[in-house]
This record gives sequence, structure tokens and C-alpha cells, in this order.
Amino acid sequence: MDGAVTVLDAEEGVQSQSETVWRQADKYNVPRICFINKMDKLGADFEKTIQSIINKLGANPIVLGFPIGSEQDFRGIYQILEQKSYIWSGEELGAKFDVRDEIPAGMEETIKKYREQLIEKIAETDDVLLDKYLKGEAIPDEELKKALRAAVIAYKVVPIFAGSSLRNKGVQPLLDAVVDYLPSPVDLDEVKGINPKTGAEEVRKLVPEESFTGFAFKVQIDPHVGKITYVRVYSGQINSGSYAYNSTKDIRERAGRLLLMHANQREEIKEAYSGEIVAVVGLKDTSTGDTLCDESKPIILEKISFPEPVISLAIEPKTKSDQEKLGLALKKLMDEDPTFSVKMDHETGQTIISGVGELQLEVKVETMKREFGVQANVGAPQVAYKETISQAAQAEGKYIRQTGGRGQYGHCFLRIAPLGRGEGFEFVNAIKGGSIPSEFIPSVEKGVRETLEKGVLLGYPVTDLKVTLYDGTYHDVDSSDIAFKIAGSMAFQSAAKKAGLKLLEPIMKVEVTTPEEFMGTVIGDLSSKRAQILGTEERGNVRIILASVPLSELSGYATTLRSMSQGRAIPYVEPSHYEEVPNNIVQAMLAKSTFTGRITAQ
Repeated sequence: MDGAVTVLDAEEGVQSQSETVWRQADKYNVPRICFINKMDKLGADFEKTIQSIINKLGANPIVLGFPIGSEQDFRGIYQILEQKSYIWSGEELGAKFDVRDEIPAGMEETIKKYREQLIEKIAETDDVLLDKYLKGEAIPDEELKKALRAAVIAYKVVPIFAGSSLRNKGVQPLLDAVVDYLPSPVDLDEVKGINPKTGAEEVRKLVPEESFTGFAFKVQIDPHVGKITYVRVYSGQINSGSYAYNSTKDIRERAGRLLLMHANQREEIKEAYSGEIVAVVGLKDTSTGDTLCDESKPIILEKISFPEPVISLAIEPKTKSDQEKLGLALKKLMDEDPTFSVKMDHETGQTIISGVGELQLEVKVETMKREFGVQANVGAPQVAYKETISQAAQAEGKYIRQTGGRGQYGHCFLRIAPLGRGEGFEFVNAIKGGSIPSEFIPSVEKGVRETLEKGVLLGYPVTDLKVTLYDGTYHDVDSSDIAFKIAGSMAFQSAAKKAGLKLLEPIMKVEVTTPEEFMGTVIGDLSSKRAQILGTEERGNVRIILASVPLSELSGYATTLRSMSQGRAIPYVEPSHYEEVPNNIVQAMLAKSTFTGRITAQ
């Protein structure tokens, strides 16, 4: 993505969703413009929203489009750099507007203040302009505009515009600003990635003469065309009917057709060049986040990071005729949404779907019914717990079996230690002197990984630990891959028993917008759900309650909240992090569990 427009509600200001998207833009160094929308809404407050941009997003805003009036009196925008008023009248949905050179009556001092701020902030980003500014010299608008564009691309400032998109007021200057201030593909010099064969850094100049490099950033299933993969072409060109190398998956894919998308209209083209976005039909195995390139010059660009699934539920077809359709529908839904996953529970034979929220899974089930004609039964949502250890430990795993003829022999010593939260799993081979032949090392690791996946306490995946294989013995005849895999599993389970097993649960960031009269009731209900109240805010005539709540306590929360607030409170929930489950709850879960692989919790 070259640039972005962040749309904010003029009454609500910066909300949790806004902060999440802003952090993503920061992570990928995306220049952006802010559009303060709904200026005609009751309670709209432009300057308060500006303040929330500063306080919550840490941005350096420059107001370019100041609203003329607000709420029912909103009628136009004053363009501070151009020094022109855009006035809308009538109800033609913004089709007609007047451009005037004067400042609206009563706004002279306000416009003067923002004009001075604009010049000062732009001058601070450019040494030549700063010198002129300090000397009191006039700076031409064209120089200001050029310096502003450079500052936006360098992430130094964020231009602010206002309007009402519903009535198409203020949208025209915003679109002009996208052209004037956000970067075009030619403003970016190069893109960097990793050579999958050597691990060395690769650089591609963003020009048509370079070898082809593209990034698949979105997948869509079209009922008429099939799977459409949206690709940003960074360098070189891609032709319809040509083959491209998917370096992420190490496969070749054929780009059957190339389409330019214009809303719901499609235009077929023969080739696409660096800087273009094209919809490709025919890429069967390419997923969101994959890199496409020239096979002779492989490169893998930085992947998109997606949140882990935190909630799951079992799903099964209602009839035999739905069985095959269910599998196809789930495959298509996974192709479209990288945060949605499907797996088979081999012990129960159930199909398990997982996602980042209960609402997401409800939408997927409804989509299957509506778009794919699949009728399905679903189970109750299940929280994606994890297991971990709290201290270091070591243990021995020894597997010997003699049943006549060649036997089985595997023997290893493992040391395990906790890692930081979210660091996952690390396996270290510290064998010296050949006490275990190198061909059996992967088998030990495989045994450990399989046990991690199955869990050792309550059957949930084990994470955030380091496992070191440091010693062992072998038999010249009887040692085998399967014997060392079993020995690795035995050693890990024994070590885990000594390492203080803990259960982790997903914690959700919750923001509830509620009228003040229900604030006490909502906070009381959250407290009963083991919530940690992080704070409250006043936003117009409503209150915002911020809290961290275990996901296990939020089943059906939207319905509960509507009931206690007469339908007037609104929740926003997103994954935050994992925390240890209190011991009393773990003990209650152990008492109810039927998990047969369990060992004693420490």
C-alpha cells in the first residue's frame, strides 16, 4: 500500500478500531491523510477530533480543510492552503458547489490561526522554508504544497480534511489531496525482501525493466469468475497467460486472465506493469501475503501478520448432500480470510473452524448458508486456550521394545525452559560427540512438536518454551526414527511434569460505548466477568468504558449488553494478549476434563 485515508467520526473521534488500523499503518510506514467525516451529525466537533488525533494517535496534524459550520449548519469547507471556500447548497448530494475567494463571516480569526499553524508546521519540515519563515519572508503556496507533499511521504505530518461523505460534501477536495500529497508508485525507489534459496537480502527497483515481483494482498471468490487474486506489481511486468513463481510456497502458478477492477465493472488487459494493481484469475494456490516473482530471480517480500485465532467451534453438515459442499465452502472462506482457519480433530472426527471472534464465526456460518447453500449444525464456541511452563526442567526419554527380530531403541535427554509470552517454540540441538546420530535428531524434534500440539495438561497446544536436546544413546541395529520420536515425546512429557505447567487464556480488549445512565450497570457486569477496568472516557453525551476481559467470559456478551442497556450500549472487542488462568479455574477445568493425555499440574 502506498498511502491511506483514515476516516474518523466527527462526534466519536479516534476509536479503538481507528487506533488498531493506525498502528498497522505505522508498522508498514504508510503515509496517510485524515478525513473527519459526518460533520453534519449531531454532536460533531472538529477541534475535539483533532485533539484526539494528537492524544491517541501521536500524529502531527495539519488542517487543510476546515469545516464551515457543523451539525445541521454544516455547509462547506474552507481550503486553508488554497484560501478558497467550497460551499454546497441544495440536496444534489454534493454534485454542485460554489468556489469562493472570501473567508466566511465570523471565521476570520480561526482561519488565520490555522493558516499560521500550517505555514509554521510545513516550514519546520524543510530547511529552506524554515529560513524564509524565520526571516519573515512570504512563502509561495506552490513551495508550501511541494514541501507538504514531501513531509507527508516522510511520515512527518498528517493533512486533515473534513466533510460528509453521505452527502458527498468535502469528498472532492479529499480526492484532490490524495493525488497531491500521497505518494504515487514512482515516489518509492525500491522494495526489499529475502532470497528464499540463500537467505540473503534482495532489492528490486520499482521500474518495468526489472524482473517481475508482485505481492498478493487480497483474495476474493467471485460466483462468476471464481478465485480472484489482487496483486500489487512492484517491479517488471506480468502478462496474461504467463507463469509466475510463488516464492512463498515454492510453486509455479499460471496467471490466466488479468483484470482491472472498476467497482463492479471489469476490464480485461494483457499485461500489468510496476506500480499497478491487477486482479489475476487462475492462481489456484496463491494466498493473501504470498510473493510472486521471476523464478530465476526469487524474492520473498515481507508477509502480512495476522492475529491468531482465539475462538473455535465444531461444525457439521445437516445432511449427506451438504458434506461435499461444506468442504468446498470452508476452503473458499479460508482463501478469502487469512484469520479464519479449519482443521479436523482426528480424535473426535469433528471439523473445527477458528477465528478471532464469535461474531466472525457467526458471519462465516451465515455466509455458507446464503452464498453456498450449505446447511450446517454448529457447536458452542470453544476458547483457544494454550499451555506453557513456568520454570526450567530436564528429563530422560527411553523407548526400548523387543518383540523378536529387530527391536526398537531410542534414548534422549531434554532440557526445557520458558520463553517470553508470544515467543512460541524453539528447538535446539546441543548434541556433541555423536551420542545421537544426526539422522535421528529431526525425529526427536518431531516427537516433541507432536506432543506440543496435543498438549499435556488439558489438551491445548503448548507454547512459549525452548527445548534443548543435549544427550542420549543409540543402538547400531535397533535405533530408528519412530523409536527416537517416541523417546522425544516421553522426555518432553516427563520434563513438563517438573516445569510448573500453566494454562493461558486469550484476553480481549473491550470498549463499551454507553449512555451515562447505564455506566454503573455495565461496569458491574464487566467486573463480574473477571474484567480489569482500564479507564473511562467522556465523549459527548456518552461514556466509554475500556477494559481487558477473558474471552471465556464474553460468550453472548453483545446480547447481554443490549438487554441491560435497552439496546443503547455498543461493544467493540478485539484480541489483546494471553494471560495465566487463575488456579481455581484451572482446577475446575481439570475436574471436568476428559483429556486422557493429562499429567499432573504443578
